[in-house]
Amino acid sequence: MDASQSAEITCPYCGQEIEVAVDCSVHRQTYIEDCAVCCRPITITLVATGGEVQSIEARSEDE
Repeated sequence: MDASQSAEITCPYCGQEIEVAVDCSVHRQTYIEDCAVCCRPITITLVATGGEVQSIEARSEDE
């Protein structure tokens, strides 16, 4: 079973919708990924259950 999925988030800096790859094999995780549009670092918090995304949140570094 492949736990990798894609999810859409809104960049907190430039406001663009971007697609990110997520690993749903981990229940709760926080990591940093650069925006594909403006290249600024986004803090992503993901909650997954049963291999499915339950919630995903994108924040700027200063939040």
